[in-house]
Amino acid sequence: MENSTFVVFVLFVLALVFIMKTVKVVPQQDAWVVERLGKYHATLAPGLNIVVPFVDRIAYKHVLKEIPLDVPPQVCITKDNTQLQVDGILYFQITDAMRASYGSSNYIAAITQLAQTTLRSVIGKMELDKTFEERDHINTTIVNAIDESAANWGVKVLRYEIKDLTPPKEILHAMQAQITAEREKRALIAASEGRKQEQINIASGEREAAIAKSEGEMQASINRAQGEAAAILAIADASAEALRKTAAAIREPGGEDAVNLKVAEQYVSAFANLAKTNNSIIVPANMSDMSGLIASAMQVVKAQK
Repeated sequence: MENSTFVVFVLFVLALVFIMKTVKVVPQQDAWVVERLGKYHATLAPGLNIVVPFVDRIAYKHVLKEIPLDVPPQVCITKDNTQLQVDGILYFQITDAMRASYGSSNYIAAITQLAQTTLRSVIGKMELDKTFEERDHINTTIVNAIDESAANWGVKVLRYEIKDLTPPKEILHAMQAQITAEREKRALIAASEGRKQEQINIASGEREAAIAKSEGEMQASINRAQGEAAAILAIADASAEALRKTAAAIREPGGEDAVNLKVAEQYVSAFANLAKTNNSIIVPANMSDMSGLIASAMQVVKAQK
């Protein structure tokens, strides 16, 4: 009875081992390469897979996710013979598990070495200043060069990114001095442009002020001329109105006598002023005959009429 129990237990263990050797569960984004009797047989996809125990074996397990690969820093020589230490990172993905297993003994080392040699070649064709400006060009060139060779290894190179570009300390000091000089130059140019714009603004303001002043003077002259013209018209209107009123007064009863009297008064006054001309006093021949003087004035009025 004990022997039969032991045999059952042994059979159960053998069955369990057989099942474990037969059933393989592949995780998502993984690919397992199966060899049958030492020869490539199949690539297991994610999920439940059946293999033949003791005949098939899992030779390689590959992760199909995007993998970052740190490329060790290296010293490159630029076109103008300047040493430059470059550090980068490479992103790749396995697209063919069978080629990744048998295409290269170590595809990671192959990709790394190819990235370094390609980087040295690209940097050697560029001057130091261009290496800082053409990072995108360097990255694209390296990816294209590696991807062409990596296709035989079942690997797809997605992108390459430069992390650091470190020139020697002497070059760094010279670059810093150049940057400082450029900033000072830009500051001087900005200051001169500011002074230039200030002078332009001042000249423009003075010109506008002069124009405004001349326009104001012109308007003042126009206003004065219009005022004088209006005054002349007002005086003329007043004189005409006075003449009209004088004429109307003469036509009234006694108006003519009043005019004669007024004329006589003005005649006497004019004669008196004439007598004082040149500090000489002129008197009429007959001072007592004032009635004759007035009569003479009346004769002048009648002659005027």
